[in-house]
Amino acid sequence: MQTFTSDRAVDLAVLERSGFVESRHRGSAVVLDPDGAVAVELGDIGTPIFPRSTLKPFQTIAAMKAGVPLRGAQVAIASASHIGSFEQLDAVSSILTAAGLTEDALQCPPDWPEDEEVRTELVRAGRGKNRICMNCSGKHAAFLWACTENDWPTDSYLDPEHPLQRTVLETVEEFSGERVAHVGVDGCGAPLAAISLTGLARAYSTLGRAAGNLDADARAATVSQCMLDYPELVHGRGRYNTVVMEELDVVAKLGAEGVLALGTRTGWSVALKVLDGGSRANALIGLALLAHAGAVPAAAAAAVIGQVVRPVMGGSRPVGRLRLADPLLELLGPELVRALGQD
Repeated sequence: MQTFTSDRAVDLAVLERSGFVESRHRGSAVVLDPDGAVAVELGDIGTPIFPRSTLKPFQTIAAMKAGVPLRGAQVAIASASHIGSFEQLDAVSSILTAAGLTEDALQCPPDWPEDEEVRTELVRAGRGKNRICMNCSGKHAAFLWACTENDWPTDSYLDPEHPLQRTVLETVEEFSGERVAHVGVDGCGAPLAAISLTGLARAYSTLGRAAGNLDADARAATVSQCMLDYPELVHGRGRYNTVVMEELDVVAKLGAEGVLALGTRTGWSVALKVLDGGSRANALIGLALLAHAGAVPAAAAAAVIGQVVRPVMGGSRPVGRLRLADPLLELLGPELVRALGQD
């Protein structure tokens, strides 16, 4: 089995240097309206992809289904791809403590934190990589708490046949509205479900609309609201997911290998995958599509794009930019293109 091929993808963004298009990012993207209908279809939105860390909120929901009483910051860090800041590590530790475990029980691979302050402290202390600093440690801690709550084995919590992982797959199917096409292994070692971009967007439509909604699934409402309440835990201060949630009040989650999912309180959603696996254009593409849908104001989207999309540098000065490719420029139209600073 494989994901969609280049001939089924479209140009989503290009990188210009000194007036010369140097690189192209091809991929596929879908926008769903609040009724679940496809509002925008770019490329192949039906072939399965590995959603990678965009599935974390639903893995958190599965842990809660298994009886884990996650609350507040714990919910956010369980759904996070964190940078290993002190506040993030404290949140992970609080889950492990509640489970009666230490970080030795984590089975995610050891890693350096991206947070410079924590990394510097580790080096000064003569310590190396560790498991709690790995960006998926919050999810793994929640998995472990589910095990201790149910007297399930903790040494096999990443086995696809483990009761918790069966609950995860059932939850992914419930929210995506489709059967899991394939099960692989994520970079952190956890089972990974393959679904389509349409299924991923459907899941994020439900997740985004659940925030503050008394009629929504209670666990989904808790996860989405906690992500929005603690955005600095979900990614990191100044990082894309965090800035989008802080500035636009949109549930945002990047996944490895060029995946992005966005969900709004009104039920609009975006899911996209850049086929080369790069993520540098995802913020630009995803926010442009939300602005096109009218789900976020163009000026607000442009302001966030300006914060998180870096200019192309030549020495110490800007000599180019990452911009939307022609298929998206044509979709948006001249007025919105100008409003987003893409003219």
